[in-house]
Amino acid sequence: MTTTDTARDLRLTIVVHGRPAPQGSKKYAGHRRNSASGRVSAVLVEQSKRVKPWRSLVTRAAMNAMLDARLTEPLDGPLEADIVFTVLKPASAPKRRRTWPTTRHSGDVDKLIRSTFDGIADAEAVADDSRIIDVRARKVFPLEHPEALTEPGAIIRLYTLPGATR
Repeated sequence: MTTTDTARDLRLTIVVHGRPAPQGSKKYAGHRRNSASGRVSAVLVEQSKRVKPWRSLVTRAAMNAMLDARLTEPLDGPLEADIVFTVLKPASAPKRRRTWPTTRHSGDVDKLIRSTFDGIADAEAVADDSRIIDVRARKVFPLEHPEALTEPGAIIRLYTLPGATR
């Protein structure tokens, strides 16, 4: 039996408007010596300049969603997440038929999840993103899926599992 076979309660719906950005690819930016220990460590920086703005948008949207839902504490215990990322459709893509966001510019779904979960955690909407035990995420183009937004962004639904304990 999977968690989707059990009853679950929708606790928070977060709608984010803005271009989703994947997180994860780092580039080497030199090294730094710790003045106290003398140890040398590599300096890695996020390659995508879009990650920070996306995470900020997610954080702000999550905080607003918590206010709207009158949640005063982070969600805790085992959680499920359902995310629909609406990504930009390339100008070269066919206009009159449904297409799929399978190109590099739409981002890897696992890296989109990482940046989004970090934004949710920054908002303290969840006690810790390790509480999310089940994820369903998909990328769609605007207006080509029943849950797609009309512009880039994401719809994030967080569910609790009734009677579950940590």
